[in-house]
Amino acid sequence: MPHRSLARAAVAAATALLTAACSTAVGASDGQQSVAEAPGRLTQALPDDPVRMVLPTTGAETRWTQGLNVFGQQLARAAAAECARAGGFRLTEEVPVAFIPFGDLPDLGFLGRHGFGRSAEVPTGPRASASARAGGATETHRCRAVGATAAEQVAKRYQPLQKAWFGALDNAVKGDSAARRALRDLPGCLAREGYAAADQRAFFALVDRRLMSTPAADLARVNTGLGGAYAHCMRPVEAVREPVRRKVRERFLTDHAAEVRGLRTALFPALHRAGERYGVPLVFPAP
Repeated sequence: MPHRSLARAAVAAATALLTAACSTAVGASDGQQSVAEAPGRLTQALPDDPVRMVLPTTGAETRWTQGLNVFGQQLARAAAAECARAGGFRLTEEVPVAFIPFGDLPDLGFLGRHGFGRSAEVPTGPRASASARAGGATETHRCRAVGATAAEQVAKRYQPLQKAWFGALDNAVKGDSAARRALRDLPGCLAREGYAAADQRAFFALVDRRLMSTPAADLARVNTGLGGAYAHCMRPVEAVREPVRRKVRERFLTDHAAEVRGLRTALFPALHRAGERYGVPLVFPAP
């Protein structure tokens, strides 16, 4: 599983809450008047280099990473559903797949426009026939295993390298003194924007409280205010952290040259083959 920050749970909870409660969002960037804003759109545009998808250094690059994560989940579900159809039964419904942001690699462009709850909606596959019988425990387990195997055929091409990357990145950024100093200025900036929070963890807790207690009619405005303030205040932090991440990635690519060559050669063809085999689109959130 990809690395997340300590704020992951707060961001995910706020995202789920707002997506369920709000049919529109409000988009705004620094100093702009809020306007009605649709959810983030989808794109199928791949990066010029799979390294940017698997080993992201910016919030914008994590849009590809989020899409890759969703693609693996959808592959597993599609392969399992195919197995169930062949067996003449249906699987139980699962929680919808969603794009989950990376707290330690904040996508400030997306947050500034959509706040914490209007990510792009993941396309859903065909629903199982309601007339099909429900699968038993043994056959359901068998088909879920088939799905997991299908997803693993793609995941094995990048996940070991990605896991090593997030570990190296986390250690480097947290150990950088300039990045730590920049982050210490965050509470003051948030206070000037009207949000009292001692640190990121406290701010995300505040996000949860505000979104959970705000009437539906005001939810879009409140969400945009939160997202816009966070994006504004994190820009100086990211201005320091992004060069650090790029340098770390340069070293990482050198230290893992053989694995990176394999990634560049094999990943995109493997994604295309799997997508065509199971009818799963490879899509990414976009502002």
